[in-house]
Order: sequence, then C-alpha cells, then structure tokens
Amino acid sequence: MPVKKLRLLLCSAGRRVGLLQCFRSAADHLGIQLEILACDLAPDLSAACAAADRAFAVPRCDDPSYANAILDIVRDNRVDLVVPTIDTELMALACVSDAFIQLGARVHVASTEVIEIVRDKRLTSEMLEAAGVPVPKSLGHETLLSDPDALGWPVFAKPSGGSASRGLQVFQAIEELPGRFEEPMVFQQFLRGPEYTINMFVDSGGSLRTVVPHLRIQIRAGEVEKGRTVRRDDFRQIAEGVHRALPSLTGVACFQVIDDPELGPRVIEINARFGGGYPLADHAGARFAQWLLEEVSGLPCSANDDWRENVKMLRYDSAIYDG
Repeated sequence: MPVKKLRLLLCSAGRRVGLLQCFRSAADHLGIQLEILACDLAPDLSAACAAADRAFAVPRCDDPSYANAILDIVRDNRVDLVVPTIDTELMALACVSDAFIQLGARVHVASTEVIEIVRDKRLTSEMLEAAGVPVPKSLGHETLLSDPDALGWPVFAKPSGGSASRGLQVFQAIEELPGRFEEPMVFQQFLRGPEYTINMFVDSGGSLRTVVPHLRIQIRAGEVEKGRTVRRDDFRQIAEGVHRALPSLTGVACFQVIDDPELGPRVIEINARFGGGYPLADHAGARFAQWLLEEVSGLPCSANDDWRENVKMLRYDSAIYDG
C-alpha cells in the first residue's frame, strides 16, 4: 500500500516548534509522509522555520498582500493543509477560503462570520451570553462613563480586538480612566481566581468531539508556561455552550475561563485556532493535529475524549543554532 504524502504550511510560525513537532509525530503515527513548510516575516529568525523542511518569507499579516502571498506558496508547492497560528491573520485567510479550496487545500480557519465575533471581545461576550454561556458583565467606554458603578470597582479593561495579553489594564476608580483610548476598549467585571484554557475539537461534520481543560499555573507573554490538565463537567458544559453559540466553528479552538470564587467560571475570550498551550493537550492524548491530518488525508477520524487528567507541562527555553 503506497505511503500517503501530505504537505502542510504553518503560518506565522515564530516559536511554535512544539506545534510543528505535534504534526510530525501525528504523521509518523499515521504512516503519512509529511513535509512541513513554514512562513514568517523573518524566517531566518524563526525557530519553527528553522525546524521546518522549508521556509518562506511573507509580508506582515496585516499587509493587504498577505493572503495572496500564502496562496502563492500553496499554489507553487501543492500544499494540502494550511495552519494559521495567530489571531491577526485569521480574517485575511478566511476571506479567501474559497481560493484555497480551488487549489485543493484546506485552510484551518473558521468562516468570516465566526472570526468577526471572536476578534471582537464585546461581540463575543454578547453572543456567548445569548447562548447561556457564563461571561463577565461587559461595557463599552461611553457606557461605563455614563454609569460608573455598573461593573463595580476595580474594572478590567482590554482592547476589543487585542490578543496575546496586549493592552490589558486594571482601573481602581473612575478617576483613573483616560478621556480617550487609542483603540476600542471593552470593560468587564474584575474577576479573581484561577485561569483555565479549554481546548476543543469539532470534527468536519460539526460534532464537538473533545474538550480538554488545563489550569494555567504560570503564564509568560500571554501563553501558558506551566499547566496541568483537569476534568470538570462544568467546563464541558461551557464548551457545549460555546459550540451552540458558534455552530459553524470546526476544527481546533480554545477559550479562556477565570473561575471566580463568587461568580463561578466566566469565559473571557475565544481563540479560533490552535492555542499556544496545545502541546499539553496533545501529550495528554487529545491529538488534534492527528485528527486534522486524518480528515485531510481521507482517513477515518479517530477523535475521542479519552485523554489523561493531571498531565503537567513545564516549559523551558531551548535554542536552534545556525552556523
């Protein structure tokens, strides 16, 4: 029986060597000959690009030419699967999803409608609340100024379209709020308690197959540095609510929860992509990378919820040397 060959493109590859290794391991397990291409703004300074089989330079993902640059790589190299890794490239790729299909490639990105929701934290909160998902009370800047005690104090503020912990602030009183911000902000009840990431996998038929929460023991630059998988029925129910709110979401996604001791778990944001801490779920047995390769290669999808609890991840810095 001939060996199946696939070619994968990892976008905005940066430091995501762990994700790249998950795909390599999955391909080995499935008996697939996988070639991994990677791209970045400066591939010669990207560890994941150095670990890939081939690497390409592309414009910034907010450059109007970004999507066409990715399409060119896919067309010229007959790529089968495109995996974006950062929030700011999702809409650009979602807008040309039909072009990827015409090239015979699957781009792992949700519809533009889903991306519009998850990239707007205020809209995310409204959609989740409408689906019965517990979220912190959220207000815009003008509404908070007109009703200063609506959320109580302190209040948590973040850019409505932010990611990677950029621009997070806590204000203790109304007097601390600036008169204006450089970008739209959302203000929320200040939550206390442990923070969790809930990883979820929805198969190509739209069924929620796997929910893997992990405690974010320690965070660095917005990504989990130390974590541990946990099983909780309430987190599973919240994931089902997220699935109801975004029924067209397929593939891999994750969302963040703070388990406030008084309010209970509250969803604070959704990422419609592989999370930075995904390798922990993969090691625990929730092999999303393998299940995507199965779908792309036409193999039966083996997605299941039989992952291991209390698996701990302790990240450390390593290096790739050139020269």
